Amino acid sequence: MEVILIKYGELALKGDNRAFFENKLVRNIKEALKNFDGVKVEKTHGRIYVETSNNAKEAIDKLKKVFGIVGITIAKKVELDLNAIYDSAIEIMRHHSNKSFKVETRRPNKSFPYESIELSRMIGSEILKNIDGVHVDVHNPDVVLNVEIREKAYLYSDTVDGIGGMPIGTNGKAVVLLSGGIDSPVAAWMMMKRGVKIEAVYFHSPPYTQERAKDKVIDLCKKLSEYGQDVYLHVVNFTDFQLAIYDKCPPKLTTIIMRRMMMRVAENIALKYGAKALITGESLGQVASQTIESLYCTNAVTHMPVFRPLIGMDKSEIVEISKKIGTYDISIRPYEDCCTIFVPKHPIIKPDLDEVVQGEKELDYEQFINSLEIDEIKIKS
Repeated sequence: MEVILIKYGELALKGDNRAFFENKLVRNIKEALKNFDGVKVEKTHGRIYVETSNNAKEAIDKLKKVFGIVGITIAKKVELDLNAIYDSAIEIMRHHSNKSFKVETRRPNKSFPYESIELSRMIGSEILKNIDGVHVDVHNPDVVLNVEIREKAYLYSDTVDGIGGMPIGTNGKAVVLLSGGIDSPVAAWMMMKRGVKIEAVYFHSPPYTQERAKDKVIDLCKKLSEYGQDVYLHVVNFTDFQLAIYDKCPPKLTTIIMRRMMMRVAENIALKYGAKALITGESLGQVASQTIESLYCTNAVTHMPVFRPLIGMDKSEIVEISKKIGTYDISIRPYEDCCTIFVPKHPIIKPDLDEVVQGEKELDYEQFINSLEIDEIKIKS
């Protein structure tokens, strides 16, 4: 019988909290495979096994996007019987003829009468007897045949890498400021990888920003939802607020003041929906609003943590991740967001907090925040 064997990494180091993380991963796996027939998920110490009546390779494609999984393989599950183990080992290795191999055995089930090294040697001997052209190379083999002796015996040779991280939902909820550019969806994905459930806020300024700009953000949320969670997108109608900023505030400070207002709005949304942090796609020094001085002024308006997972990365690194996770082609669609309109010719690079606070005194921002129209869009995983 074939099963999908799932390996996980740092979850196994969680001590007394380990069961919480493992159980959440099991639930996330079931959710990822909710449209598959006959799914059965079992957990043992250090491993999770999945059975499905659908094509196993299709299931693996889904599981490759489940955070917390470090490795996935199709394994043969047989009784704890030497002849059954030999037969399965030979069947697997027939697909690797004329290659070097070694057998690696793990024996969590200590009641099985053979030591791991002895069992590896016995299985290797049977393979050599029954398959022409293969040879043993314990140092640099073409194929590693893995044998795990648990309540049953599991044999496999090829492992597909998972994306690792922590299961979504194990590290709380945060609100990401999603602009539609390259950076912020990558930041969201990186925090999802650490087990954070996200909600997204997008600032829309019609008619200065097109509907296609909003559609781009919706598509980014759809892409992020493929990694295992529904995404709630809060679309903030920001036009009047933004016009007031440019009408009442000093031109050189409008960019940093706009960012401060966005953080205030995002924090209000976070508090309303039970989130405990904000996420941004800022990278230190990338633009005028992302210098240390600017970030200091931005942070001054918030009372909750602000996560900036891209802060020490350069643009090429961020682009590489965006291509890997599938957001890049969406992000480069040529539709401007509200951060790119009304940009001052000479934005201040090193703003002074007292000057910024003075610069927004004429702006009745609490009234604007309380009167904002916010639409909520649910994107299902």
